[in-house]
Amino acid sequence: MDLGLKGRVAFVAAASRGLGRAIAESLAAEGVHIACCARSPGIRERASELERQYGVSALGIAADVSVADEVARAVADATDRFGKVDILVTNAGGPPPGPFESHGPEAWQRAVDLNLNSVVNLVRGVLPGMKERKWGRIMNVTSIAVKQPVDGLILSNSVRAAVTGFARTLANEVAPYNITVNNLMPGYTRTERLDALAEANAKAKGTTHAEAFAQWEQQIPMGRLGDPKEFAALAAFLASEQAGYITAQSIAVDGGWIKSLL
Repeated sequence: MDLGLKGRVAFVAAASRGLGRAIAESLAAEGVHIACCARSPGIRERASELERQYGVSALGIAADVSVADEVARAVADATDRFGKVDILVTNAGGPPPGPFESHGPEAWQRAVDLNLNSVVNLVRGVLPGMKERKWGRIMNVTSIAVKQPVDGLILSNSVRAAVTGFARTLANEVAPYNITVNNLMPGYTRTERLDALAEANAKAKGTTHAEAFAQWEQQIPMGRLGDPKEFAALAAFLASEQAGYITAQSIAVDGGWIKSLL
C-alpha cells in the first residue's frame, strides 16, 4: 500500500533506540524526511544511517525533551532544515518503577516534565505550522497502562493518563484543520526499557530476568512479546493519507493484553 507520505517531514522524539527508532525507520521507508531527537549526541550518526539506508534527508538533534528550552531549539532546528513539520511523534523514556512511597516530589516532577510537559511543548512548537498548512499528524507514544494500570508503575500510569486527556481534547480543537491526534499504546515489546523493567521486577521479587519475561508472555494471549517493527507499522499507517479520518483514538499494540471491551 502506498501511504502517500513521500516528501513529508516527521519529527520523532527519542529516536535513538527502541520504539522511537523503529518509528523513524518505518516512516523513512515510506520516503518521509526525518528530524530525529534524543539526548545522546549519537543521534546524529543515527540520522546518517537513515539517509544511507532509505535515501531520505535526516537530521539528528541532541536534546532533552523534558527541558522546554531544548524542545524549542529542537523544533526550530527541524524547521530551519526542512521548512516544516508534518508529522510529530512524541515519545520519551518511561519514569522509574516502584510503589507510591518510593517516589518523592522530585520524581513526580521529573515524570511530569518527561512524559507530559514534553508532549505539550512539542505540540506547541509544531501546531501553528500544521494549522497554517491545514494538514498534520500528531501521535503520542503512551502505554497500555492508561487503559489497564500496570502494578509497580504508578508514575507512568498517572502521567501517561494525563497525556491521553490532553490528546483527546486537542483532537477536537484541531480537527477542523485536517490535523489528527492519536495515542499509540505499546504493550510488552522487546526494547531496552523492557529489559530495565525486567531487571527491576526480578530484583523486587527475587527471581530472574528470564522469569520476568516468561511471566509477561503468560499474560499475553498471543504468548509472546511484541517487536518494535510491529508497533512502528501502526505509526506509519496513522501518518498516512488513508488514516485521515482516524483521530482522538488510543490504539493498543499489545497482543491482546488489555482485557477491557473498549
